[in-house]
This record gives sequence, C-alpha cells and structure tokens, in this order.
Amino acid sequence: MRLGLALGYWGRSPAPHHLGLAREAEQLGYHSVWTAESWGSDAFTPLTWIAAHTSRIRLGTAVAQMAARSPTATAMHALTLDHLSGGRMMLGLGLSGPQVVEGWYGRPFPKSPLTATREYIDVVRQVLRRAAPVELTGDYHGLPYAGPDGTGLGRPLKPITHPLRADLPVLLGAEGPKNITQTAAIADGWLPLYWSPFRTDVYEGSIAGAAPGFMVAPMVRAQLCDDPADGLAAVRMMLGFYIGGMGAKSRNFHADLMARMGYEEEARRVQELFLEGRREEAVAAVPEAFADEISLVGPRERIAERLELWRRGPVTDLLVTAPDPATLRVLAELNS
Repeated sequence: MRLGLALGYWGRSPAPHHLGLAREAEQLGYHSVWTAESWGSDAFTPLTWIAAHTSRIRLGTAVAQMAARSPTATAMHALTLDHLSGGRMMLGLGLSGPQVVEGWYGRPFPKSPLTATREYIDVVRQVLRRAAPVELTGDYHGLPYAGPDGTGLGRPLKPITHPLRADLPVLLGAEGPKNITQTAAIADGWLPLYWSPFRTDVYEGSIAGAAPGFMVAPMVRAQLCDDPADGLAAVRMMLGFYIGGMGAKSRNFHADLMARMGYEEEARRVQELFLEGRREEAVAAVPEAFADEISLVGPRERIAERLELWRRGPVTDLLVTAPDPATLRVLAELNS
C-alpha cells in the first residue's frame, strides 16, 4: 500500500503549510500529493505550485469538479501539468452534487449522472490519446456542438500540444454503488470519500470487475496524539459539515453513504440538526465510532494496529490528511 498526502482545498485564505508538507512527504517517500476544490481555491493551480518545488512525488486532483470545466478544458489542464511536471500528473474527477453544480456553477445537475460522467471521461481520453479529432454525439458533452443555438461552424479538433502520456491515469470520486461499478469499468482508479476497513463488504462488490492495477485510494484523516478523541474532533467537524450541509435534505450523497455504512439514523439526525442551523449540535451528533472507523488517530501503537487493517484490504493508495510532519513521518515508518 502506497502513501499519498491529501491537502484538500484552502479555507478562508491560502494554506501556508501545504508546500512544506508536500516537500516533507516527498522526502519521506510518499508516492503522491493531492489537492481539491469546492467553491474557493481551484485544484490545479496549487498543484502546479507544488510541482515547481518538488521533483519526484506524483501529483493528483482529488477531486477536480467536472461541472467547473468542459471535458476538453480539463484535459488541457491535465496534459499541460503532465508536461510541466515530467509525467507526474494523475487526474481525479468528481461530479459533485446539485447544491454545488447548480448553486455555484450555474448548470443543471444531470438527470443521468452515470451518462454525464461516462461522456466526460470519453472526451478526456480522446484528447489524451490524440488519435483523431475529438468527436462525441452525447446527451451532455457533444462535440462539435450541434445545439439549436449554435452556428453550425464547429469542427472536430485535436489538441495542438501532443500529450506527454496517452495513458495519464484518470480516477473518479464516486459514492453510489452504480457509480462505483461504472468507475471500476471506465477509470484507472477510485477515490472513496469515506472508507472503513471494518466494512469492506460495502464496496468490494462494486469494484469486483476492475482491471488489474486499478487504484483504490481513499482519504483518511491521520493525527498522532495521546488521546484519540482529540484527533477525532476534526473528523467529526468535517463529517457534520459534509453530512449536514453538502447537499439538500432530499439529496445528500454523503448522508446516503453514511447510512449504507450502518449509521442511517445518526446520519439523518446530523442532517436534520445542521439544516435547522444547529451546527454545533450536528457535529456533536456525529458518532465517534463512525469517525474512528474512517480515521487513523491516537498514539503510535494504536495507529500501527489500525494501519494493518487498511493494508489487508483492497486499498492500493492511502491518501493521508495530516496536520503535521510528525504524523507523516510515523506513517512512513509504519508502512515501510
């Protein structure tokens, strides 16, 4: 199992410690570093900055949002950064949810998310292969554009710049069972948001058809601390926000996933409290047991014991969200 560093996205302002953590991870032998985006900082620009200050560590987006860019624009970002970094780029993509797609990007959430995702990946793959001009007759991503409000003058194009790698890895963030199954069929890897080594049966059926070399790269909060409750406080706060606020009451993929993992009543309660504006109560309602299942926190001995559970399953890459270099070093030592 390889280690990666997951930096996420910025909060109110740029995160001054991200570059230092990335360079520390590279020195410790971490395989990859990943950045994300929500509705603030973008995923590609910080990754480019990190690329300029490192030399070996792989660079991934976990995740870049599909609604933010057309598939050809995303492919341009990926092939550009792949050239600049000497072939270190990995493209992680996610569809997001209606709240973000419609509220931030001003686009309709697709009625068929599976079809929209499949078409998006098809276009990205065509650009990276550069075998022929890009063409797709699709429901969401038709190229050239053939809508009634177009000029009819569009023609299929190939990228001017020759991609460095036609097989640049493309991964997907997916939560629903059908979406995960499709991910195993069309992508090079899967980026689970929550992963419990105690409940691998929740996922294994959906990825059974994946090809050899398929990456399973969940994100995990890790923190070296004397009291596990101290490390879980940040996890519970994150879960309260995602389960409670990252979606509408009728459609929240994060709450649905928590429910499938055995915490349905708790997930609905967190969501209810958050949507009523009782955010502190929502965080307090997040079960510590669930937060603990998807995390690696506590003293070194406890982290070592839990890490073995992650290593026994199908996880190929553990993407670590850690607040300090000491935690990164301990994980590197334990995983060696």
